[in-house]
Amino acid sequence: MSKQPKTAITPTRAEDYPKWYQQVVRAADLAETSAVRGCMVIKPWGYAIWENIQKSLDKMFKDTGHRNAYFPLFIPKSFLEKEAEHVEGFAKECAVVTHHRLEDDGQGGLKPAGELEEPLVVRPTSETIIGHSFAKWIESYRDLPLLINQWANVVRWELRTRLFLRTTEFLWQEGHTAHATDTEAIEETEKMLAVYADFAENFMAMPVICGEKTAGERFPGAINTYAIEAMMQDRKALQAGTSHFLGQNFAKAQDIMYLDKEGERVHAWTTSWGVSTRLIGGLIMTHSDDDGLILPPKLAPAHVVIIPITFKADDPDAVLDYCAKLRDELKNQTYAGHPIEVELDTRDIKGGDKVWSWIKNGIPVRLEVGPRDMASDSVFMARRDKPHKEKKGVARAEFIASVSSILEEMQQNLFDRAKTHRTEHTRVINAKDKFYKFFTPKNAEQPEIHAGFAVSHWCGDEAIADQIQKDLGVTIRCIPQPNADLPGLDGPGKCIFTGKDSPTRVLWAKSY
Repeated sequence: MSKQPKTAITPTRAEDYPKWYQQVVRAADLAETSAVRGCMVIKPWGYAIWENIQKSLDKMFKDTGHRNAYFPLFIPKSFLEKEAEHVEGFAKECAVVTHHRLEDDGQGGLKPAGELEEPLVVRPTSETIIGHSFAKWIESYRDLPLLINQWANVVRWELRTRLFLRTTEFLWQEGHTAHATDTEAIEETEKMLAVYADFAENFMAMPVICGEKTAGERFPGAINTYAIEAMMQDRKALQAGTSHFLGQNFAKAQDIMYLDKEGERVHAWTTSWGVSTRLIGGLIMTHSDDDGLILPPKLAPAHVVIIPITFKADDPDAVLDYCAKLRDELKNQTYAGHPIEVELDTRDIKGGDKVWSWIKNGIPVRLEVGPRDMASDSVFMARRDKPHKEKKGVARAEFIASVSSILEEMQQNLFDRAKTHRTEHTRVINAKDKFYKFFTPKNAEQPEIHAGFAVSHWCGDEAIADQIQKDLGVTIRCIPQPNADLPGLDGPGKCIFTGKDSPTRVLWAKSY
């Protein structure tokens, strides 16, 4: 029997996908668990990815008229109680501060000095505390629309955590806006969903399906919730961003009113929308392989690494000098409107260890330069979207001139590969038995990677959706937009579970 090729990550995706994910995070040195249960330490390479996500999205928000602000981490419990559905939806996830200050307990330890007059909830989301400010800021129709975004951390008390995908504390942005009419607020909700889809596809190289959540999956207190859904390599769905039309529910709870053009005091219409560090988890699971992380060039902390090969060089300093000049020339090139970011790896470790460390952390392009390359004025190039053994010599001037187009080709290649994967594992299913068969693994004890997206008719009965989740662990991810890139969106039909009328097909999947 032929030996299986060795991989940098064990187990492989096929062997144990959840453990593979954890090992990719560790091997790429992205994050680690902290001393606080359920929380994570985001390490420099992982945080640099988040900074690039933040920088790109922040520009997109500002280009659509939004401005950044910051609001308190602590929210009075009474604020949440004003919107009943909202507090009910978040109650089990809230962390609550009940005491203040610490003092000596007389036994070498510390104890709280006293109880707060009102408990404070550590921010799980900010609709209520931001609504309190909006009520003060908005007086007239001339103050609308009010378009605000904040970059912050939030806390949701999770029982089962996984780095980036689900942690007790995570980083995110949350947009909050107020409008004079429901039409304007709905337009805002849809516009920001489109911004998220644009970012996911054109920066993360992650194809997404846009759609509306069902009533059972809506954000607590919202009239409508919209989401982008992506397929990971294990064929599960990841909700990668949400946008909520809140109607006047929070405006009434927080007394957000304004004087309209007719001189009447009326409630504003509000929205909220957000994405989080969960996007890094989505990026990992969309592109990475059994050798580690693969990064789309538009979000990579660095685009190119230069590894000097000096162990057999008669003049190591000459090789290092050649590499330093190459680095400087590459930094004068641009990709996607920004200078090329280059790492020159001069660490005092074995060359093979350097190579594998950069493979595992996903840098797009790797250059190895030794005395022979220097003599021929060339570089030895490998691309992270190709097998690691696939390397070739390229003339130095040619590489410098083509580096931007190489990165753009890689960006497109990663998107195309992810989209092909989604297409291959999406099914139009018209019968209940075929639906159940599609989502049932061959090995129930240790389920293999199976299923994917199912596009099927559903009558709208939430009890049916609850039963399917109980039976199969499958949920309705969204009601796809009519123009969604999915097969089978052919209008009304019959529910495959009840035979009742169904206005449209919905997207089903197992999910994170």
